[in-house]
Amino acid sequence: MTLEYKRILVAIDGSHEAEWAFQKSLEITKRNNAVLNLIYVVDTRSFTAMTKRVPNIDDQVFEYGKVLLNNYKEEALAAGISDVNVFVVPGSPNKVISRDYAKQVEADLIICGAQGLNAIEHYILGSVSQHIVTSSPCDVLVVRQLEKTEK
Repeated sequence: MTLEYKRILVAIDGSHEAEWAFQKSLEITKRNNAVLNLIYVVDTRSFTAMTKRVPNIDDQVFEYGKVLLNNYKEEALAAGISDVNVFVVPGSPNKVISRDYAKQVEADLIICGAQGLNAIEHYILGSVSQHIVTSSPCDVLVVRQLEKTEK
């Protein structure tokens, strides 16, 4: 068993928690001289219910993820990380992150925010981070954004 992480997968969804997860991933990646893999999953469950078709990577619904991850990639490169991969993919985030892409990139660490969903989505769909923790083939770091309290 190694105590270093060599292939890190970071789940990005545009939330503040995902931003914190990304920031922590920069330091962990540099400290371990690892490959940084960033993933944005376009949740197709609701999309297919409305349009009756699975979107493809050229559809407008993917643009936000492409822009977001390209900005994060530039930030990671500027921070001195030389090996950064980005993935903007369709599917169910629960399955795509912890099962498909964790295996594809041979991740030994997944980093995600504690909660990127609003309360209603969380109730109906469940917590993506909770699913990642319970079904991941590797270590998982769940990052929380703690509210600053005034003293």
